[in-house]
Amino acid sequence: MIRLLIAEDHGVVREGLVRLLGSVEGIEVVGAVGNGADAVDMARERRPDVILMDLRMPGLDGPEATQRVLTENPDAQVVILTSFSEREEILRALDAGAIGYLLKDAEPDELIRGIAAAARGESPLAPKAARAVLSSRPSAPAEQLSAREREVLGLVAKGLPNKLIARELGITEKTVKAHLTTVFQRIGVSDRVGAALWARERGIG
Repeated sequence: MIRLLIAEDHGVVREGLVRLLGSVEGIEVVGAVGNGADAVDMARERRPDVILMDLRMPGLDGPEATQRVLTENPDAQVVILTSFSEREEILRALDAGAIGYLLKDAEPDELIRGIAAAARGESPLAPKAARAVLSSRPSAPAEQLSAREREVLGLVAKGLPNKLIARELGITEKTVKAHLTTVFQRIGVSDRVGAALWARERGIG
């Protein structure tokens, strides 16, 4: 059972999400709040597995609330949910520790799949968000990567955690981490979410 917290400042949208996601088998909505400060408090109290976090909220915004939640509960998975895709806001959210990004106008099935992916430690990413992030980050030719680095990157793009990548390729987790460190440096990203975006844009994975 996935314990889900919804943080969304628009009441109608929030209630709609509660009704939609609360009826899904395997998801338990443990709380729904309208601002970032309440999201931090409820995350501390309810210990959700996944948090759908609105990007813009009064007082404490999504990126800042994400950072505070993850400081107290690093095992939580935060998925940013918003109605627009602005580059700087996306980067702030990802840098704060959000694992992925979905748009409010996504189809219900896409939201449900994204929540399930986040609960598995994977990175749900809306295509519009991917384009916005990639347009602001340095790029490098894919040819700079070795065959093994491309394999590792392709599996990151599919959302696999290091343990499963190691199993898939028959190497150790330590080796996977070493490859990813090199890949991050070569393609100019700082985390696996950025790497997944970079890879998907170039058809790797």
